[in-house]
Amino acid sequence: MQNDMKTPLLAGAASDASEPLPRCPGGPVISIIGSGDFSRSLAIRLVACGFRVVVGSRNPNRIDRGLFPDGVDIRSQKEAVDSAERVVFAAVYPEHYYTLVGLRRQLAGKVLVDVSSATRLNSGEQSNAEKLAELFPESRVVKGFNVISAWALQAGVHDGSRQVLICSDCSTSKDTVLQLARSMGFSPMDVGGLCQSRDIEEAPLILFPSWGGPILTTFILFLFFYGYNSLKHILLPYLDKGQNNFHQLPLVTMNETLPAVALVTLALVYLPGLVAAVFQLCRGTKYKRFPRWLDHWLCRRKQLGLLSFLCVVLHAVYSMCLTLRRAAGYTLLNAAYHQVKADVENSSVGQQSGLGYTALTLSIMHTLFFGWDFAFFPVAYPYYLPPMYLLALILPCIVLVGRLFLALPCLTLRLAKIRRGWESARHWPRNNQEPRSNEADPPQNVGDV
Repeated sequence: MQNDMKTPLLAGAASDASEPLPRCPGGPVISIIGSGDFSRSLAIRLVACGFRVVVGSRNPNRIDRGLFPDGVDIRSQKEAVDSAERVVFAAVYPEHYYTLVGLRRQLAGKVLVDVSSATRLNSGEQSNAEKLAELFPESRVVKGFNVISAWALQAGVHDGSRQVLICSDCSTSKDTVLQLARSMGFSPMDVGGLCQSRDIEEAPLILFPSWGGPILTTFILFLFFYGYNSLKHILLPYLDKGQNNFHQLPLVTMNETLPAVALVTLALVYLPGLVAAVFQLCRGTKYKRFPRWLDHWLCRRKQLGLLSFLCVVLHAVYSMCLTLRRAAGYTLLNAAYHQVKADVENSSVGQQSGLGYTALTLSIMHTLFFGWDFAFFPVAYPYYLPPMYLLALILPCIVLVGRLFLALPCLTLRLAKIRRGWESARHWPRNNQEPRSNEADPPQNVGDV
């Protein structure tokens, strides 16, 4: 009874006691210096994976223990570092690194994981991990887990990104953190030494890193076609005849620009596949790397396709808005009357094997259907400027003709052999033996869309 009376009623009431921390039989003890949001999310994930977690805070008595899951001990920073078996996470801001200098002796020989991120791009300064390594020369500093958000840590591997970038100058400590990331359900990636920590710290600051080029390309195409259409139908008629058509800029001109941008962007999705096929046919092998510009282009095809689809959706919305305007309805009826009167028939579309080329072909035929034979009349070339849809059809038609040319049996069979590992005679070994085609293929973006 007396022993029961000595037991504290509130958990953590004796947190300042100096008794040794009990070890969890289910996993090693991992310490986290810092008690912020990222520390709490990291503790939740570690506890869920079977680790014993000790959180070190400058003022442990002021921390609401209800914010952390059961099984997490909140102690002072010194006690937390002493309790760690090997791995210690530094979940504090870089400007507070100097407050940890007093723990230099306790952190000696342990793996110190820096989870901070950069505050700005291309600063030219030392990375946070390199600064931490200078402050703690006897510790094994590892950079990692900064590209994982707090939400991804709490939600687990089902939501958010699973990739964790890790770098360190100590291979043994880096392997320890790599294995820890795998135990937490993430996909770690070794990016090299600590000199790569600057790139890892700047990674969260880059918004949509794979979307910059496609968005810029689509925006340039939009500016070109919108400016061309405005010059031909609005600015030049106003300067020449005094016609005021500026009311067409927000709706009519926009609706004529969006399909042109969508068509050219869609052609840019399939053009790199044709260029890659030409490279392989000319080289006679697939074991030579593509040029860097082509490799980047191949990796951005998905983004270009999604941007093309966005332009198509906006074109459909603008078209529905145009049908609500009475003047636009009269214009469409007048154009349809003249087309029927001219007795021009639409050509049929042959069945394509690939869904992507089917979409490209249907888009071309859709443009030709609305254009009909308008391009053959002099009235279609005011101020000697061709119709905009003719400019938009140039690149898609080149892509379609190139795909039909590659569909010839003499080319498609040779290309299929090359992509299965066959090489031409000039790439054979000196003993004139043809290499086997069942060797492992290096991962390259050689597949066509």
